[in-house]
Amino acid sequence: MKRFTTALMAMLTGVAGMQAAVAQEEELGEAVLIELNATKANESSCTLTFLVINGHPTQIDKAVYETVLFDSEGQVDRLTLFDFGTLPPGRPRVRQFSVPGMACDGLGQVLINGAHTCEAAELPDDACETGLKLETRTDIEVTG
Repeated sequence: MKRFTTALMAMLTGVAGMQAAVAQEEELGEAVLIELNATKANESSCTLTFLVINGHPTQIDKAVYETVLFDSEGQVDRLTLFDFGTLPPGRPRVRQFSVPGMACDGLGQVLINGAHTCEAAELPDDACETGLKLETRTDIEVTG
């Protein structure tokens, strides 16, 4: 019975998460949403997990964001590129990035500096940046 209850709770949590993603998509409009959803400490790195939703009516073929990672003291630790790949319209996507040599508890802020690459045949050149919405479900601030 305990296994059944645990499985049921896991399933309901997953459904609730997808409902939240659908609600975000409906409120998003023609913009991109990037949410820092989770972090996971590894032996010698920190894995950042993002939920991304393309609110535009057509696909973004390639979205790469210049990202600045600040330590917990507010100093720049590194500037990097996060390649979110192809973003279909209205479909949530999860992307993970492993940051070597960084402890998750030492990460204080993620700054999305701007779109380094935004390829979308049917959208304006600034589609990845105009109206960009940033959120976090962690203790780490996300700005842009």
